[in-house]
Amino acid sequence: MSKRDRVYRTEGIVLRRQNLGEADRLTTVYTLHHGKLRLVAKGVRKIRSRKAGHLEPFTRVALLIARGRELDIITQAETIEDFLVLQGDLERLGYASYLMELIDRFTVEEGEENQAQYRLLLDSFERLSIDDANPAGVILYFELRLLDIVGYRPELFQCVGCGAEIRPENQFFTFLHGGVLCPKCAKGQSQLSSLSLPALKVLRHFQRSNFETASSPQIPLELFTEVDQLMEGYINYLLERQLNVPAFLRRLRHLDQKGREKETL
Repeated sequence: MSKRDRVYRTEGIVLRRQNLGEADRLTTVYTLHHGKLRLVAKGVRKIRSRKAGHLEPFTRVALLIARGRELDIITQAETIEDFLVLQGDLERLGYASYLMELIDRFTVEEGEENQAQYRLLLDSFERLSIDDANPAGVILYFELRLLDIVGYRPELFQCVGCGAEIRPENQFFTFLHGGVLCPKCAKGQSQLSSLSLPALKVLRHFQRSNFETASSPQIPLELFTEVDQLMEGYINYLLERQLNVPAFLRRLRHLDQKGREKETL
């Protein structure tokens, strides 16, 4: 192996970390050129470590990495963007954590380049950082684009049962077949989620539009809530597990709602 092959550079977003040994950390980074990587940051827990502040979760960082026998080693790290706006707001922090959890769970193979997925995560972080951001729109757009990338694009225009074009009426959604089921095909079937016509329109609008177009209309919160529940159910079905962050976000919304009710008394 040549000297050039022993080290490589890339940029990435730190997803999570865990202590390793007495002074090291195992750091999971989603990178632009190599997909998800688990990397060792040696000595990063020492007081004098220069890398520690650059390897915090949510940080976009430039890395110099040395190849190791089992895990590669971070030799240099420099912050490109720290997204302090996200880290200083509990709600935005929760949404950003959800995006990272989705990226982490849907990326099974490590070391596989997927620049579209990386750009989606980075763009979504930047959208959440805007002062007047609409987190619900950012999350829905991210979910639908990620499902496109990983090959689970939900079918929203034709019935997955009979293939007929979906009519403008309330429908059903099947996680098993990944799409809308017309009322006729839904008869007698179990484990279906109801899908109102307004919610279906929201999903279609976000699926076929760029972010600026998708997020421009003012969509009622109750519609986003219905869509959010459907997307969470579908994603949990695909991953065969419950995600951790959505429960935290629900608790956060509940506390926020209780706080607003107290203010009106």
